[in-house]
Amino acid sequence: MKQKQKCFLNVLMLLAIIAAAFFLRFADIENIPSGIYPDEAVNGMDALRAIETGNYQLFYPDNNGREGLFINIQAFFIKLMGPSVLSLKLASILIGTLTVFGVFLLSKEIFRSARAGLISAYLTAFSFWAINFSRIGFRAIMVPLILSFSFYFLLKGFRSKKYSPFIFSGLIFGLGFHTYIAFRIAPAIVGALFVFMLITQKHFIRNFWKQIIVFGAATLITLSPMIYEFYTHPEYLESRSASISVFAPEMNQGKLVPTIARSFVLSLVKYNFWGDQNWRHNYPPYPILDPIVGITFLAGFLYVIAKAFHLLWLRFRHDVHDEKLYLYFFLLAWFFAMLAPEFLTAEGLPHALRAIGTLPVVMIFATIPFLWIMGKIPKHGYSLRVVILSVLAGAFIFIATFNTLKYFVFFKNNQKQHESFNANLKDMAYRLRTYPAGTQKYVIAESMERIPVKFLNPDLPDTHYVYPGELDSLQPQGDFVILLTDSHLIGRVRSQFPDLTVTEYKNFPDDKMWELKQ
Repeated sequence: MKQKQKCFLNVLMLLAIIAAAFFLRFADIENIPSGIYPDEAVNGMDALRAIETGNYQLFYPDNNGREGLFINIQAFFIKLMGPSVLSLKLASILIGTLTVFGVFLLSKEIFRSARAGLISAYLTAFSFWAINFSRIGFRAIMVPLILSFSFYFLLKGFRSKKYSPFIFSGLIFGLGFHTYIAFRIAPAIVGALFVFMLITQKHFIRNFWKQIIVFGAATLITLSPMIYEFYTHPEYLESRSASISVFAPEMNQGKLVPTIARSFVLSLVKYNFWGDQNWRHNYPPYPILDPIVGITFLAGFLYVIAKAFHLLWLRFRHDVHDEKLYLYFFLLAWFFAMLAPEFLTAEGLPHALRAIGTLPVVMIFATIPFLWIMGKIPKHGYSLRVVILSVLAGAFIFIATFNTLKYFVFFKNNQKQHESFNANLKDMAYRLRTYPAGTQKYVIAESMERIPVKFLNPDLPDTHYVYPGELDSLQPQGDFVILLTDSHLIGRVRSQFPDLTVTEYKNFPDDKMWELKQ
């Protein structure tokens, strides 16, 4: 095949993969996940306040504190489209889709192969793990995007020795500190890369000290606003992670080493054996990777470990300078560094969200066996080549089919998913819109429960939010309706208003809300 035709075909395949990735992240977003989890809705409420006041913050302190970049991007779409499920999640959809392109570029740069980039992009596009978090309004989805593009430009800069990639890499890397708390460990990856490049390359400091300074300066440009924010508000540096750390006495019970060992093992097994048990993060009890990607990830991971230490031994024993040495240790440093936010906590493990920074490198590890198999094809006869290609095609079809059905059929229709995303709160929000003008609407809900309802109906007139403890003082006037999701409160309401009619609405046995009206 001519080079131009090959390039055209690669571009065509990449566009198809990105289009598929967008479709999988956008399709039926109104109905899956089935609701808006309160943590998502808190972002939406902060975005609405920012739009109203013009105060777009670098850090939003509510709900244990959240970096502001993602929320401000959400605010842009909410301002453009109004508060809705789509406007709240569109940032995640686009970021998740763009991450597929970032993984393509990074993998292509690491392996110097468009084929590698396409495989890694494909695995990311059809990953249940990636699809799921690309459809939830959590800021953590920005971490894989930032890491992929920043490291792509950084590695490209070291290869080309040009200054512009270091500038782009640094600016993007600095933005990472505006995304999610887990990103704060990312400098360890850059440090490890520099150390192993120093070990691998002769005259590394002499050749690259200017570029490294440029990278650092560019990073400081985008990082400095957050540094100032934390300097002026040191309380923002405190987070819930301190209370669930493995180093907290209440977590390790005086057994630090066994606690860390247990957390570390649980963090590793989620990829292949026993996954995150939270229905917002995964499809329990299954691992977060499908069977084929799980196997290729494990094979690629073990291969990189073996090769990295073999090349390290050759470097010091026989003075062999192989650039794969720093690339392999870079990948390993990335994996373990971004796994640390998970295994250094002792609550809710395995935890696919805290380890989301490992997503790109996991897909790169999983790419390696595919590349090895494809590299062997030309060495065999025609018949065997056809068999191998057929098996590979079947594997890629299986990956796409398995994860698509898993998410859009089985996950969508599972009752546990509906419960975990508080689907009844979204149903309540939509129900509130159906009542005639002038009807007094009372929502009986706790603080977090009412937030998704408020976000979807920020300006709905005659709507009142009442805590369960305030029921005894409830004195509605005129036509009114009461909505609640806790059946235990029905008796209390009817004892005050015996003439009310109770109507139950449900999609699943435990996805319920109740309406009480005259």
